[in-house]
Amino acid sequence: MVTELINANPVVYERKERRSRPVQMDTDEYAVEPIDQQEVFDHVRDIKDPEHPYSLEELKVVSEDAIEVNDAQSHVKVTFTPTVMHCSMATVIGLCIRVKLMRSLPSRYKVDIRVAPGTHASETAVNKQLNDKERVAAALENPNLLGMVDECLAPTYA
Repeated sequence: MVTELINANPVVYERKERRSRPVQMDTDEYAVEPIDQQEVFDHVRDIKDPEHPYSLEELKVVSEDAIEVNDAQSHVKVTFTPTVMHCSMATVIGLCIRVKLMRSLPSRYKVDIRVAPGTHASETAVNKQLNDKERVAAALENPNLLGMVDECLAPTYA
């Protein structure tokens, strides 16, 4: 993907063990599973970093603690932390998170993707790009960028 790495030797962390989620039953015995922090994390944890053969979880770019879910208001907020302050792939990483959640969550959810405060030199610009519908739509019309996103979202060793 990228020939010259911005962070050639990232710190790689151990993956957390997957936990099973209890299934709640409503009064008519249908499974009712509100979206929660763990479910959102399970969707984004295995996204492959665009520069490295590691997942966003392994690089601590995403963590369960940095996800906020308000199921009643259909709102999800994911805050991610690039591995370096000048990460040129921050927008691509955020776009991967957004696309993964667009494909995984029911369409009623509003999703906000943010760079953790103080973790990127262009934090405001990246946040603006990732949360502007027109900019996201335009980015996804670019076949090269869409190919990069699809490669990051492709199933791996999960």
